[in-house]
Amino acid sequence: MFTGSYEHSVDAKGRLIIPSRFRDELGERFIVTLGLDGCLFLYSEERWEAFMTELMNMPGTAETRKLQRYFMAYASECEPDKQGRVLIPQKLRAKVGIQTDVVLVGVITKIEVWAKETWEKNDDYDGMEDIAEHLAQYNLKF
Repeated sequence: MFTGSYEHSVDAKGRLIIPSRFRDELGERFIVTLGLDGCLFLYSEERWEAFMTELMNMPGTAETRKLQRYFMAYASECEPDKQGRVLIPQKLRAKVGIQTDVVLVGVITKIEVWAKETWEKNDDYDGMEDIAEHLAQYNLKF
């Protein structure tokens, strides 16, 4: 399970250091693709296979095809080098506005990679009441 957040930078060649704690769970190879809300998703190979199976089992509608294209067209396999860096393809960085500073956020089964400015705009819970209201809405107890 992925938890926590880390701030890093993308170097001039488009490489990003994946924190060792995340690398341990991702494995030797993993997948990066477009995410939701303006970020990228990193999936372990195992979780990516499960996600692809879910996409394949959806009904053959135009909406399904659009979803499949969204995630598959930009998917790229990553393999960290000895320093734990991976190349994030330029087309993915451009799609979500990643230039230099990023925030990696562990979100249960995947890692989100955000341009730092975008993360700061989206990390927007107003306070404890807002969080408690959303937990109650989904019948989650803490």
